[in-house]
Amino acid sequence: MRNRPRTIRTTESLLENGLIDEESLPEIRDVAKRYAVSITGVMQEQIAHVDDPVARQFVPTGAELLITAEERADPIGDDPFTPVKGITHRYPDRLLLKPMHLCPVYCRFCFRREVVGPGEGMLGQAELEAALDYIRAHEEVWEVIFTGGDPLIIAPTKLRPIMAALDAIEHVKVIRFHTRVPVVDPERVTDELVEALATETPVWVVVHTNHSQEIGEAARGALRRLNRGGVPLLSQTVLLRGVNDTPEALEGLFRTLVANRVKPYYLHHGDLAQGTGHFRTTIAEGQELVRRLRGRVSGTCQPTYVLDIPGGHGKVPIGPSYLEPGEDGADGTGGTGGGSNTHVVTDPWGERHHYPPRVAATTAPATTPATTTDPATDPEEDPTHD
Repeated sequence: MRNRPRTIRTTESLLENGLIDEESLPEIRDVAKRYAVSITGVMQEQIAHVDDPVARQFVPTGAELLITAEERADPIGDDPFTPVKGITHRYPDRLLLKPMHLCPVYCRFCFRREVVGPGEGMLGQAELEAALDYIRAHEEVWEVIFTGGDPLIIAPTKLRPIMAALDAIEHVKVIRFHTRVPVVDPERVTDELVEALATETPVWVVVHTNHSQEIGEAARGALRRLNRGGVPLLSQTVLLRGVNDTPEALEGLFRTLVANRVKPYYLHHGDLAQGTGHFRTTIAEGQELVRRLRGRVSGTCQPTYVLDIPGGHGKVPIGPSYLEPGEDGADGTGGTGGGSNTHVVTDPWGERHHYPPRVAATTAPATTPATTTDPATDPEEDPTHD
């Protein structure tokens, strides 16, 4: 293991490493009192300058002290769906298990920034057992999703018994991890950790990463170890102003992920977390970015653009629509009543097309037989033509 910079956890360390200046120090101290600071050595190595896409994600700024009226301490509504400590049960067939409230890095846009950081750490043994008992008692739970905090900072020796307990619950068919670790602290992804994830119950890992600049050689190695251990990998990304809000940035990220055997899964619209307004785009801007990706990168590189509705009402796709109603009967197909049978579809390059394609109406003279076409020579009349 190579010698890396020590993890930055204080405003003084930010100053010593040239990530903030003396003038901003008092303001950054105020930010750090409210929201935790941590930048791993790996992420420090990926920072090229103080205003690049990696630094913007992890270096605190005074903008975090600006809280707008619509922002919330619990923006996606975890609290009303927390029946026991460590469990959030919002959807019928799946729930969140949050055994750990610590992270290796603290993102400046985090939607749980009010509750993660130095403090409680891991659930106590009694709390963890109560959370597992809740899962055992709810047979509708098909999938358990580890989140937090970052669950992959749990030592393999402590993770293994939790995995064994879940593996023994008959109705739990899938276990999923949401984590930053493979990218921001990749040396934690040891053979021992990969072995701890190797249960009979299928395990999926969803890697949070927002810019290709984050994914250095160490991260590629961690992803490779997970992949070779039989763990399927997905990714989730937050759309962030000044970080990845260009088609080029998103394209670079998603191509890098797919090249490392990670399927882009979700592109999240920024949550209404307090002090994060400087990161949020509009939904219209996000839809246009997603529209511009279509056609320039393959389907394997396309995530679903989603909004987590404030208040705990769940995620919904909010991507652009390429389809609009046509005028029924305008293309000679006729109508059946109760809605349009025709549509106008916009292709990835902005051209509009009728669907079904319009067919030119022809009327043969009454005294002349209609011309017969040979399907073998006329592809438009050949029912097998694709």
